[in-house]
Amino acid sequence: MKQIDVLVVDDERYAREELVHLLGDFKHIRVVGEAESGEDAIVKSLTLKPDIVFLDIEMPKMNGMEAAKVLQELKKAPLIIFATAYPQFAADAFRLEALDYLLKPYEEEQLQETISRVEKRLFTADEQTIVAKGKLSIETEGEIHYLNPADILYLSREDKFTKIFTADKEYHVRATLKDLEARLAGFEFFRIHKSYVVNLSYVKMLTPWFNGAYQLKLEGKEEALAVSRNYVKALRSKLEL
Repeated sequence: MKQIDVLVVDDERYAREELVHLLGDFKHIRVVGEAESGEDAIVKSLTLKPDIVFLDIEMPKMNGMEAAKVLQELKKAPLIIFATAYPQFAADAFRLEALDYLLKPYEEEQLQETISRVEKRLFTADEQTIVAKGKLSIETEGEIHYLNPADILYLSREDKFTKIFTADKEYHVRATLKDLEARLAGFEFFRIHKSYVVNLSYVKMLTPWFNGAYQLKLEGKEEALAVSRNYVKALRSKLEL
């Protein structure tokens, strides 16, 4: 899967730094530049030619909405993702055919969903379906194990470790959940919560819980896993014919 070039635009330096930091967790995302105004966003888009512009709305002089209208007229027009603390601008944002609308402070789950939309828009079906080979190498207790991804039921992040569960074993590794998720991208794994990534092949049952969240059961495991409401729709889309 090719790199996705991103320009981050916000008049507040700390807001830019936060988003750049969060985007650093995504393997295929490359932040090629930052801009602190609408005018600066247009100039840098002409030179850097980003695929995506994360665009703040409330900025002095030229605001994000005005900048987006100009950006959409460029020969290589980037996709626009508005990032703002003000939900009242959502309707106007989608009238401009923005790909997504992120609210500050950023939530990991919401950003994950946004990046998934980006990949679906930019990549063809063939590019999205990676032919994965080999085994997942993990280091634990001084030993290197090679796991067949098809044998992994799910992964869970707890404190400073990520747990990898197979039908009969449990491995504790220091690699982050995002890193392992990226390495397993060519297989049938799906994030259902900020702390869980599951192998869709083992999903057995999905049960409504509360506040739009669900609980998920996997074959070979008694305990139910929490499914955040932000992931429910995408999960059902993945599972259902």
